[in-house]
Amino acid sequence: MTNHPGSQSLARLLLIAGAIGPPLFIVAFSIEGALRPDYSALRYPVSSLSIGAGGWAQQANFIVTGLLIAALAAGLRLSLRPTPGSTWGPIFIAVVGLGLIGAGVFSTDPVFGYPPGHPLLIGQVTTHGHLHDLFSTFVFLGLPVACFIFTRRFRRLGEGRWAIYSLATGAGMPLLFIVSAVGFAQSPGWVDVAGLLQRLTIGVGWMWMMLLAVHVLRRGSRTSSLDE
Repeated sequence: MTNHPGSQSLARLLLIAGAIGPPLFIVAFSIEGALRPDYSALRYPVSSLSIGAGGWAQQANFIVTGLLIAALAAGLRLSLRPTPGSTWGPIFIAVVGLGLIGAGVFSTDPVFGYPPGHPLLIGQVTTHGHLHDLFSTFVFLGLPVACFIFTRRFRRLGEGRWAIYSLATGAGMPLLFIVSAVGFAQSPGWVDVAGLLQRLTIGVGWMWMMLLAVHVLRRGSRTSSLDE
């Protein structure tokens, strides 16, 4: 971690913000899904919560979390430079933050049967719907890439457990995402749990980001103690 006291303090604040972002996002959409009439968290995607009169809450959840993840990226960059992975790892986490912000600004269309009464569509039909999908791609591709970059970093630093964890997260997210996409395409046997599978995808990736922030914070605290 950088030795400049001012940079250390700023990095810690950014990492703390980054650690708060992932669980805050999950808690917020879980509460919103539980309170939304005719909404099934097992079946429908998180993005569907941004539709309708109460959609502003999920839109705000996307944007606020995106800003907190961007803060995580900045905190990692300050904390890890000039060690391996300190450039491209934070860059791809920043891409995740950008994707979440964009997903909040451009809401999804009524797809996959929600809200009830709308035609059953499996693709976006409006410009803002297509942009929502584009920015969502930043999230679901950017985060696994970041995991693989940090896998290499941890291997080079001899942190074997973190290397394995990062590799498993980077591989697991795309697999879960593909299976959830199969469900959202209305495939029998998967459609009724597509929303759950998407939430598992999010949970796996978001947990890694939170624990990474905590790991770097703890390492920084130990380094600071040794320097005193």
